[in-house]
Amino acid sequence: MSTTLRATSLSSKLGTIGAALLLLALASIGLTLWVTWQLEGGAAAVNEAGRLRMQVWRLAQAAGTDDPQRLQAYVRQFDASLALLERGDPARPLLVPRGEATAASFERVRAHWAQLQQRWSAPGGADPRVTAAEASALVDEIDAFVGAIEARLSSRTAVLTTFQLGLMGLAIAGGVAMLYAAYLFVFNPLARLQAGLRQVEQGDLSARVDVDTGDEFGRVAEGFNRMAATLQGFYRDLEGKVREKTETLRAERERLAVLYDATAFVARAQNLDELAGGFARRMRAVARADAALLRWHDAARGRHVLLATDCVPAEMLEHERCLRAGDCHCGQADAGDGARVIAIQAPGPAATPCERYGFEHVVAVPVRLHEQLLGEVDLLYRGSGGALAQDDRVLLESLASHLASGMESLRAAALEREAAVAEERGLIARELHDSIAQALAFLKIQVQLLRGALRRGEAAQVEQAAGEIDAGVRESLADVRELLLHFRTRTNTDDFVGALKATLHKFQQQTGLPTQLEVHGAGAPLPPDVQVQLLHVVQEALSNVRKHAGASRVWVDVQQHPAWRIEVRDDGRGFDPGGRADADDTHVGLRIMRERAAGIGAAVQVESARGQGTRVVVALPEREPLAA
Repeated sequence: MSTTLRATSLSSKLGTIGAALLLLALASIGLTLWVTWQLEGGAAAVNEAGRLRMQVWRLAQAAGTDDPQRLQAYVRQFDASLALLERGDPARPLLVPRGEATAASFERVRAHWAQLQQRWSAPGGADPRVTAAEASALVDEIDAFVGAIEARLSSRTAVLTTFQLGLMGLAIAGGVAMLYAAYLFVFNPLARLQAGLRQVEQGDLSARVDVDTGDEFGRVAEGFNRMAATLQGFYRDLEGKVREKTETLRAERERLAVLYDATAFVARAQNLDELAGGFARRMRAVARADAALLRWHDAARGRHVLLATDCVPAEMLEHERCLRAGDCHCGQADAGDGARVIAIQAPGPAATPCERYGFEHVVAVPVRLHEQLLGEVDLLYRGSGGALAQDDRVLLESLASHLASGMESLRAAALEREAAVAEERGLIARELHDSIAQALAFLKIQVQLLRGALRRGEAAQVEQAAGEIDAGVRESLADVRELLLHFRTRTNTDDFVGALKATLHKFQQQTGLPTQLEVHGAGAPLPPDVQVQLLHVVQEALSNVRKHAGASRVWVDVQQHPAWRIEVRDDGRGFDPGGRADADDTHVGLRIMRERAAGIGAAVQVESARGQGTRVVVALPEREPLAA
């Protein structure tokens, strides 16, 4: 095998052989199709020439009659057939095989026809016997023309047979060539590779495959040899690599365990002191330090306040309790984002507390959250234990990040509790202002009227004012009880309907009005804060029924799907939603309901008319569909 052929790729070799065979096959098929097309055209020409014989006899019969129109029609048909044979018709196909014999025979037929056409078309007709003899001579010429065509077609049929035999031989030769090429370029190299694989499977890592080509199998053989050599090298020091990998995995597992423990500790820490102390102990243990200090960075005053320590001598604590920025290596805000190792100078007259207690190195790990410095963890070492590997550095920085997240979570929780308290106080103030404060203002006015009536000695006015004051006190007492019911309202996340039933039961006991609850559909549970606000809206609607409706029955309908919708309606006297003079208390209640609903993204709709009852509907927006 030549050097060039050995260096050629397998795809190029097989592609060249295949392309050559394909070209030969296409050429043979093309020639076969061309000869077949010629044979089909010649057969159609023989058929058309046969029609000429029939047309000659019809012309001979028409020449002996006195019907010139029929004769001319036959003449035109004969001329059309001659013209078709002369020019051919590739679409059918129809063509006269080209050759000297066919061309000469066709010219004789056309010349003979030209002579007969003049005589047969002459006026007066012709002798039928003469016409028959002339027609017979013309038919003989046409037969000679057909014979020439058939002879030409016979030769082309022989050519077609030869092409077909050649195509068969080409197929056999191509198959043999492809089999030989497959053996030479595929099966033989593959057998060598399989033999090498069997040796490797049997444990002989010194097995190699001879590389004698530069094609794909040659490159695979080279890769096999490299793989075998690599495996042989791995096998030599496999035990050492396994030991090294096991140690690495053990260290990774320990680091992950530390991170998991830190995450769980952050989740259950209740306050900052517990969080700081736990992280000081954990980071000292992870870094194998002799002592640890956790400081909080007071940026406003430029100080570092000690939050927690672990294994720090008691004598050091007083000095380390509060450091000013720049007084020590620890707590330098501009020292970088990552952990840093600081060498403590040898003891002397102005030795720091760290030096006096034998600490020689400190590892300072900043506690940052979103580029904001929250504090710092200082790990103290005696002797030469301050070296910090990259994995340990990453672990300490990750723990510091968890600590920062925990500190931020505690701060956010405190702010949330403070906001909740402020919101609850605002709610209580609004409730008192909208209910009891207005009632007390009314009572104040009635007391002034009572005093005036007493001074004037008007007994009727005194009695009326006293009655108004008594009614106002009872109304205020009812409002206070209702507010206490509102403030004690609690729900279970999974049983909002149960809480609603309890509210309606209390309302029925207080007022004696029958209530009816209907629940439609099934929906996902609502968050607790949303449930509480919905219950308050329903209680406010029921309070308006108790105060103003004069109803005999109350209905509550709950629809859970596709969106939560609660409807409260009564059969009371109703009111004019646009009026103001006689419905101030009602409008106050509606405003309270709308404010509560707006806080949870709901909407309140009120429909009422005098003498037709009232309908209050609170609807939550429809939830977005879950992603596929």
